[in-house]
Amino acid sequence: LTAAAEADPRDPVPWRIALDHARGTHASHTVFEQLWEEAVRRSSYHYGCHASALQYLSAAWYGSHRECFDFAERAASDALPGSLIQVLPARAAFAYLTSPSGNLPRERLDAAADLAIALSREYAAGDPWPAEVRNLLTYVLVRLERWDDALEQLRLIGPHATSFPWDRMADDPLGQFLELRDGVRIEVASRTPLRGPRGRDRSGDH
Repeated sequence: LTAAAEADPRDPVPWRIALDHARGTHASHTVFEQLWEEAVRRSSYHYGCHASALQYLSAAWYGSHRECFDFAERAASDALPGSLIQVLPARAAFAYLTSPSGNLPRERLDAAADLAIALSREYAAGDPWPAEVRNLLTYVLVRLERWDDALEQLRLIGPHATSFPWDRMADDPLGQFLELRDGVRIEVASRTPLRGPRGRDRSGDH
């Protein structure tokens, strides 16, 4: 790791790896902050470094839900237009929603989802670059029971189902994705009123 960092002092990737290593070796917050400073000194907007830092600060590791969200929201507010860093609050929401405990307000989760939706709209449907972001966002939207928004993300994902986050829930990530996609379609269809030949709502017919 040291050799890689010295080989190209401007490369943030070795520092992303160092942040992952810090999480795995139970490094203190002081060590983490030193590594984080080195990472952002090389690239202020490196998504991988931010994602690694967010995981360290999550309640599942060495932080808390609020600490994780605070970091994510600060980073997103400073991010460049179109940067995947804007999805960090949605990643924080994912960490919260997959945690057995916590008590964050629903408004904060919805705001995180809304920010990620806005980012997703900046990319074309079927674009592989934001695919993981869209898969993550879909999970968050489903957990928030925002079915129409989830269906729209599934449309934008197209064929690009990613392993994450579905591998966190099942041994068969693709199968989990397809099952969820079918479930979202059923939910949306069940909420859509039936219409007659002239477009008349038949939901009240007897």
